[in-house]
Amino acid sequence: MELQQMRYVVAVAETSNFTRAAERCHVVQSALSHQVKRLEEELGVALFARTSRRVRLTPAGEAFLPAARLCLESADRAAAEAAATIGQIRGRLNVGVIPTVAAVDVPAALSRLRRRHPQVRVGLRTGASNELVADVASGELDVAFLGLPGTRRPTGVQSFELARERLVAVLPPDHPRAGRKRLRLADLAGEPAVDFPYGSAGRAQTDEAFAQAGLARDVAFEVTDVALMSGLIRAGLAIGFLAAPYVEIAPELKGLVAVTVTDAPHRTEYVVWPSPGPTPATAEFLTAVGVSRTIH
Repeated sequence: MELQQMRYVVAVAETSNFTRAAERCHVVQSALSHQVKRLEEELGVALFARTSRRVRLTPAGEAFLPAARLCLESADRAAAEAAATIGQIRGRLNVGVIPTVAAVDVPAALSRLRRRHPQVRVGLRTGASNELVADVASGELDVAFLGLPGTRRPTGVQSFELARERLVAVLPPDHPRAGRKRLRLADLAGEPAVDFPYGSAGRAQTDEAFAQAGLARDVAFEVTDVALMSGLIRAGLAIGFLAAPYVEIAPELKGLVAVTVTDAPHRTEYVVWPSPGPTPATAEFLTAVGVSRTIH
């Protein structure tokens, strides 16, 4: 069994097509198909069920795929670790980011990384904080930026606290309280609200604050996208709560009114990476973010 054969299997599984898998792997289709067939003969099982219209994993293929991915990740890390001993940082860096990250300018940090190490290839995706922590812990992501209620810390990963931030009320400009300098949660408890989905960290920080104040709230809209949230607020359908630093920099919130809330919830922004320790590319990225002193 060869690593390249595993790469071919993973490519076919992810594309569900031998032609597209061959294009991804930069080989002719006949060579890729031949190597997959050789591997199946060696294993004594079929990894794919092939028809004229589609390719799908067999039960044996489903069982084979996670371990194959792990082997490839280990091989890639071994090569990256070896190259790092002579100052060559390469490999893939998978980064997760919450949509409302504000403590770090992620594109600027990636720019610093790429200037020093142009061979690093970067994958970026957004998600909810709890999902990102799980993906870092499982090794699917190398590093992630997230926000949690002030009462919580990330678990199962290494972490560094980037900032503690107060949330502000975000109101449409014609809202009756838009001209106020300060509000209390009680002033807004009866308002229809837009927030992140129930159970997410972004939602929990506001829910917990209202609960601690003994107040009920009406979350009339649940969204996963800040642009949609801002549209609902702008239309006068709801009010929202977001971290003050993010409101200051987010272009989609331009024209909305942010009002300080004296008993507002807080969130803490963290950067997290796997407990086994960062890859060389991750370590360099963390250095670009400014947290290298905590890496071990």
